[in-house]
Amino acid sequence: MGRAFEYRKATKLKRWGNMARTFTRLGKQIAIAVREGGVDPENNPHLRAVITTAKRENMPKENVDRAIKNAMGKDQQDYKEMAYEGYGPYGIAILVETATDNTTRTVANVRSIFNKYNGTLGTMGSLDFMFTRKAMFTITPKEESMDIDEFILELIDFGVEDEYDFDKEENELTIYGDPKSFSQIQNYLEQNGYEVKAAEFTRISAEEKNLSEEQREIINKMVERFEDDDDVQSVYTNMKPLSDD
Repeated sequence: MGRAFEYRKATKLKRWGNMARTFTRLGKQIAIAVREGGVDPENNPHLRAVITTAKRENMPKENVDRAIKNAMGKDQQDYKEMAYEGYGPYGIAILVETATDNTTRTVANVRSIFNKYNGTLGTMGSLDFMFTRKAMFTITPKEESMDIDEFILELIDFGVEDEYDFDKEENELTIYGDPKSFSQIQNYLEQNGYEVKAAEFTRISAEEKNLSEEQREIINKMVERFEDDDDVQSVYTNMKPLSDD
């Protein structure tokens, strides 16, 4: 059951860099969530999810509150979520999610990194068939004897898939579902007293390519370059996780 979890750790390389960069990216997510659903977390599931992530990343509450307040200001940038897709070395598919107030700048930076690593930036939507978008929640089980399969069965009607990952050492259960069901899954977990440690969207590749250690290092360096850009939120590849070799 650990394949998707290992894939997420290996391919969604969320190296935020320093704390300031982390908070900047979270601030953009808060701004987008507020513009979509308002400033009240109780009535805005997307905003609640971002706040959960902010807590996990140790973003101070005053920073979160300020970001929410600023999001409704007249001078607040209008961030747009864009995904850029292409191929890196060795035929590795790469999908870059961004939040930007200047798409001209962002696409130029993304294209520059693809070119630097002899890759190619593709057209929008060209890799949609390779990366499935999923809602992802990480919770703490209520008790050690919790019947996970029974729990998943209860959630099937809410859009949850039957695949899950359980980290026994951390006592964390990660479940996946239909992105359209994000709000109702989140509400079910919260209303039934589960501690939600992470609530976000992720992407999982339908196909994975095996690379040598040297080739992996080059792809990882390329991903790091993407993530050094302040506009980049997440990066996904179809590089096969090392744990699956």
